[in-house]
Amino acid sequence: MKYLILFLAISLTMSYADAASNRVRYGTQTVDGLNIFFREAGDPSKPAVVLLHGFPTSSHMYREVLRELSDSYYLIAPDYPGFGDSSTPLPQNFHYTFDDIAEVMDKFLELKGIKRYTIMIQDYGSPIGFRIAVKHPERIQGLVIQNGNAYKEGLDPKGWALLYKYWKNKTPEVENEIVSNVLSLEGLKWQYTHGTRHPEAILPDNWNLDYMKLSQPNHHRLALDLFYDYQNNLKHYPEWQKYLRDHQPPALIVWGKNDPFFPEPGAEAYKRDLKNIDYNILDTGHFALEEDGPFIIQKMREFLKKLK
Repeated sequence: MKYLILFLAISLTMSYADAASNRVRYGTQTVDGLNIFFREAGDPSKPAVVLLHGFPTSSHMYREVLRELSDSYYLIAPDYPGFGDSSTPLPQNFHYTFDDIAEVMDKFLELKGIKRYTIMIQDYGSPIGFRIAVKHPERIQGLVIQNGNAYKEGLDPKGWALLYKYWKNKTPEVENEIVSNVLSLEGLKWQYTHGTRHPEAILPDNWNLDYMKLSQPNHHRLALDLFYDYQNNLKHYPEWQKYLRDHQPPALIVWGKNDPFFPEPGAEAYKRDLKNIDYNILDTGHFALEEDGPFIIQKMREFLKKLK
């Protein structure tokens, strides 16, 4: 009997240890004087998945991915400078460009000791992630692409009309137009609900949290700086496409086809350069995880298993 009790005690201890390892955890890492907030889950000794968020959100968008895949993988989702719970340096003290944010994220991964990983990219996560991938192609085990664009045909002219206008005419009047239409509470809600099958089922916390963050001092300025800098991402598209052709990372594409910014042709274009693609087009919008999270997470589990 005493051996049975000992066995049960050891089993319970191991179960509690596993549960603690799989639980989502929160922390900060100092990078060049900035406190970079991150969410992580799973055992760091297991295969790593780096989750790079889009605009106007944060690592919050990956909350379900972290929880559901932590049994088999180590997942980490940082907030960029100025986003989520990371430091927000003043625009005069930090250049809010994709080059600078990618450099911070690259240093973050170095400091965390993450040397080999699959990378998940969505929206802003794409130009940040591809900069890291081009710099360290040997570290990228695979790509999970959820409305993360790298092709000019992936930019909807209607959805980008206001930013195209801004790139040609950087004036306070155009900036006020962007703030009113894009950074308002209704504008943020629209980004989450447009193109979804069941907009009433999309969690309102998403746009409320984003609006609260964007309403803080200097956040309109940093958002506008990144909107203006986005034009430089287009200049990198040939370089990123060459990376895909030369290195052929396995890719899982899970793309909301009703995205008003990055329509389906952006997903289709990856087929030109990649040979090993699990290709999935979903009847939803820009933030596909909000409506089709269970499907995407299951596809990720299947995809990641093949990379082991």
